Amino acid sequence: MAGANGKTGAAGHAFARPEVDVLIGSLRLPGTLVYPAGGQGIVLFAHGSGSSRLSPRNRVVAERLQRSGLGTLLFDLLQPEEAANRANVFDISLLAERLALATDWIRAQELRDTPIGYFGASTGAGAALVAETRTRHRIAAIVSRGGRPDLAGVALPQVRAATLLIVGGDDHGVIELNEEALAQLTCEKQLALVPGAGHLFEEPGTLDQVVAFARDWFVPRLPQGD
Repeated sequence: MAGANGKTGAAGHAFARPEVDVLIGSLRLPGTLVYPAGGQGIVLFAHGSGSSRLSPRNRVVAERLQRSGLGTLLFDLLQPEEAANRANVFDISLLAERLALATDWIRAQELRDTPIGYFGASTGAGAALVAETRTRHRIAAIVSRGGRPDLAGVALPQVRAATLLIVGGDDHGVIELNEEALAQLTCEKQLALVPGAGHLFEEPGTLDQVVAFARDWFVPRLPQGD
């Protein structure tokens, strides 16, 4: 098990710091940090519009990834007063900058050499893709859940991280947007459809399939020492 100093525990175990402040300049953005097990990487989550680090679906995905030894960071990309302005919620450039700066912060948390992945939902997927092109750190893999990768715009051909786009099979309109974004990506890439799933993956068993896709994408691409 992990010690009180918050360092990574033995393989197969992770250590949670339920409440952390992700420091970005003068901003303190609340988050939940779970350190990875020995030899594993960490996944930073970018939630979608109208959501937060408390998103039940993202928390389920994070908890399941932790069972595979991966660390996770869920944090609020905006302060409450910022989120009250709907323009900020859809400001992909602002959200991407926050995620890139949070990546700097995670590197200072005894995780300097730990491989990093991004998991983005809805508009957070667009922010994750843009952040990958801005951060000075290598991002090994990105997973989008019901995302809007098209919002990454001109950044799409610049993305280097292996990218998986997960879309509900019944999420018509969003499927086409993901297909268009996939065509613009020049990195390792894949589109995975979850049959019978809508945009929020609320149908029985559909979120389990998201978890399986995400785990199978992240685990082989986030080993420490890679």
